[in-house]
Amino acid sequence: MEIALHPAIPTYSGGLGILAGDMIRAAADRELPMVAVTLLHHKGYFYQKLDVGGRQTEDAVEWIVEDFLQELPPRPTVTIEGRTVHLRAWCYYVRGCTGAVVPVYLLDSDLPENAGYDRTLTDWLYGGDLLYRLCQEVVLGMGGVNMLRALGHDRIERFHMNEGHASLLPIALLDEQARRAGHPRFTHKDVEEVRRQCVFTTHTPVPAGHDRFPTELINRVLGRAETEAMKEVLLWDDYLNMTFLALNLSYYVNGVAKKHAEVLRQMFTQYRIDAITNGVHAATWASPPFQALFDQHVPGWREDNFTLRYVLSIPSQEVWRAHDQAKRQLLDHVNRVTNVGMDVRDLTIGFARRDATYKRGDLIFRDLERLKKISAEVGHFQLVYAGKAHPQDQEGKELIQRIFQARDALKTQVKIAYLTNYDWPLAQLMTAGVDVWLNTPQPPLEASGTSGMKAALNGVPSLSILDGWWIEGCIEGVTGWAIGNLPGPEDAGEERSLRDAASFYDKLERVVVPLFYRDRERFIDIMRHAIALNGSFFNTQRMVLQYVTRAYFR
Repeated sequence: MEIALHPAIPTYSGGLGILAGDMIRAAADRELPMVAVTLLHHKGYFYQKLDVGGRQTEDAVEWIVEDFLQELPPRPTVTIEGRTVHLRAWCYYVRGCTGAVVPVYLLDSDLPENAGYDRTLTDWLYGGDLLYRLCQEVVLGMGGVNMLRALGHDRIERFHMNEGHASLLPIALLDEQARRAGHPRFTHKDVEEVRRQCVFTTHTPVPAGHDRFPTELINRVLGRAETEAMKEVLLWDDYLNMTFLALNLSYYVNGVAKKHAEVLRQMFTQYRIDAITNGVHAATWASPPFQALFDQHVPGWREDNFTLRYVLSIPSQEVWRAHDQAKRQLLDHVNRVTNVGMDVRDLTIGFARRDATYKRGDLIFRDLERLKKISAEVGHFQLVYAGKAHPQDQEGKELIQRIFQARDALKTQVKIAYLTNYDWPLAQLMTAGVDVWLNTPQPPLEASGTSGMKAALNGVPSLSILDGWWIEGCIEGVTGWAIGNLPGPEDAGEERSLRDAASFYDKLERVVVPLFYRDRERFIDIMRHAIALNGSFFNTQRMVLQYVTRAYFR
């Protein structure tokens, strides 16, 4: 549903879209025979505004499609509520480090031959009501297959559904299979044939992340005899769960971290679910100062990210000099847009992600007096925040307001800046420019997370809850530090949050702040290990090769 292709193209909301774009960039680097399909999103996700109290409002994003994309001639159709909806595709070419290209097709329904409502279906990312979302998923899944065929892609061996939003894709393949076999509607044999072509990755253990549509809405939108056949073959009752649809019609299924796959196996006990831990595109997320450092000491790191393990031999002064450049770039931006007056000499902690309650962005503000005491008696630290709440997520919006309240209460004792419109360029600044990366999700709800991986590429260690990728990436005191312990099956709720907050204060007071100010060489050694151990492994180069060997060509 979302792919981040270029900083100025607003076809993504956050980590899922960035990850999709990073994967395509890695595929181009490896010259894989791949194409990608997404929606155009004329109005983007949204442009965020925050008032002095942290209250969020949203505007449409304005961008000129023709400035970035090439319109393609085919006009395939898809049927929605009995109407014929015409589609066009815009193409963006992702070029890899060797010059190889992966085309990305962005589907667009804003054509004069369509009805007024249908013209809006590719306007908003994650906008509208259930009907709007289901119609979008018809365009993406079924219209996407029709567009690929219209563009001449007749010999695709594997279709990869990235999250359940694309789960209607195999229904289009089933229609094709039934037509080829001369059946009036698809059969169990057709299902087996289609299943061999499909791969499914799910990115969330949060129930709200799995789309469910009532049967009456499915019947209304698809309006076909095949709907009843789908009920026979795919066994659903009152609601069609798009995750179950993809699970039933894929021969390979994976989660995006080892812990995430364990959680999914408990949620979906009848399915085989593998784990391929996420990564980030190293050449995209290494900041210019670190790219220059790597070019000097680790030539060829773009082509072979694993060679970043040799960063351990780079002199500490050079690592710190590169970090200092990135930090100054970030704090110059922070002070220019917020007037907070952050000091480049102070320990700077970064926190940036979607503002959902399970991500607990306000966890560290449980005890403001403790924060003041640490800053006054152990060493000054400052916090840079960023993130958007979904327009319909009132609790997420209230979370931003609580962070603003903490900012005002702490005032000059702990400087806090909240940056609006967290996007690709701001993420590049933040993940490279802070000294420590913070992540505080409610376990086990963080499927993977990738922002800490971006930070690691820039020598920024994480101070984070043991969930998602950090369970695999955390070597205590070597690549960063853990907040709390691995949770048990019933370890959740307010009691867990209180313990996690206390653990954060203890780790900050007794380990992180003293190390930053009193043992800089040891701190830099942790920075080098963050790159050498985590940056060299948690990248999309490794990730895409695992998809190739486990999912695409097996």
